[in-house]
Amino acid sequence: MFVSDWMTRKVFTVAPDSSVTEAMTLMRSKKIRHIPVVKDDKLKGIVSDRDIRDYSPSCATALDVYELHYILAKAKIKDIMKGGVVTVASDTPVEEAAMLLFDRNIGCLPVMEEGRIVGIISDRDIFRALIDITGVRHGGHRICLTVDDRPGSIREVADIIRKHGFNLQGIMTSYEKVHSGRRRVVIRANGAGGFAPLKAELTGSYQGVSIRKG
Repeated sequence: MFVSDWMTRKVFTVAPDSSVTEAMTLMRSKKIRHIPVVKDDKLKGIVSDRDIRDYSPSCATALDVYELHYILAKAKIKDIMKGGVVTVASDTPVEEAAMLLFDRNIGCLPVMEEGRIVGIISDRDIFRALIDITGVRHGGHRICLTVDDRPGSIREVADIIRKHGFNLQGIMTSYEKVHSGRRRVVIRANGAGGFAPLKAELTGSYQGVSIRKG
């Protein structure tokens, strides 16, 4: 799955000379937290609701609410926006976009094609992708265990699950927090098969077996 499958295509933007008040109003009306800053179809920066919150207290000392609104209306986006924006292409794998968001500690990535912004993918879009990829919204049972990291090991587990009357919904694996040469596997399954014999067979052959009924 790629960024294009999950990105928001309708992107609201502001210009560098737009006022901070304009950006605040746009964020509230559209229920968004990040706005790319664009001039002449070129991405110049990005402004977030946090940038606005951080700016507002700094100019609020000893001011009443009317003076504060006046200053925000006069302040320009170019004065508070972040430059050097990290971007991705629409054909970037969604997991790479998730890694960028996490590693850079940012909330969104503008999606660029031929120098123009064609979408935006945020941490909320990544959450939505995770929900869809795992199939958690469709319910089912969660089977977790540790297997050897070798060809065919996951298929062997899947065969055991099917043998006991369950259908597979999704499979995820991770190398984190397991010994070298091993991997953690999480399988979502549905069906009214035999839980007791399934757990007995898996526990007899694998470590860290956990089954949560849906």
